[in-house]
Parts: sequence; C-alpha cells; structure tokens
Amino acid sequence: MVAASDRNRPLYMISVAAELAGVHPQTLRAYEQKGLVTPQRTSGNTRMYSQADIDRLELINELTAEGINLAGVMRILDLQTQLDDANDSLENLRKRYHRLARRMSEIDAGSHSVALVRRSDLPPVIRWLTS
Repeated sequence: MVAASDRNRPLYMISVAAELAGVHPQTLRAYEQKGLVTPQRTSGNTRMYSQADIDRLELINELTAEGINLAGVMRILDLQTQLDDANDSLENLRKRYHRLARRMSEIDAGSHSVALVRRSDLPPVIRWLTS
C-alpha cells in the first residue's frame, strides 16, 4: 500500500498530469481556478501534481462523464471530504472507547474496589470530607 505522504508528493508537471488524467492542460488550469484541484508550485511557480491529484482528476472525469456538472462535482467532492472527516473522527472515538474499556478491565481485575482512584491519591480536604 502506498503511504499517504507518497501519494501527495508532487511528481508531475501539467503536461504529464493532463496526459495521465486524460484531459487538456487548459482543463487542469480551469479546474484549479474553480478549486477542484490544487497542485503544488515550485519556486519558479510551475504547477506540480501528485498521484492524489491525478486520482482526484480521474474521479472528476468519471463524474462529468456521467453528466454531472462542475458545480455538482464540487458538491460531491465536498461531501466526500466531510464523510472522510466524520469517518476519521469515528475511528478516533472507537480507539478511545477501546482504550478506556481496557483500562476499566484492568482496574476491575486489579482490585476489589470500584473506585477509580486510590484514597491516598486524593487531596487531604477531599479525604476529610469523605471520611
């Protein structure tokens, strides 16, 4: 599997990217102007496209070939980004839940008490209030 950082590495100049994506270089410029793709730039201001950019351009081509206009494509890509973000958040919550569940199991297995902290770890005032 290709690492995300490798997929985002700028590799292709506009002519090569256009050929790989099956579009005219002017189309890439128009897509950039509309915010559909954002190639990186060299110090000399040359557009450089990554493999992730090429994949995105291929998706744009598929959607437009199905009759979806560029405004619709932009909306679909925006929704896909939101879905990806939500999935990332959900995965982070799952990991957190599993960590907490493991910790609770360790606490339950390690003592006969249901307390989450030892009484000796409490500040003196709280110990006095609970005695």
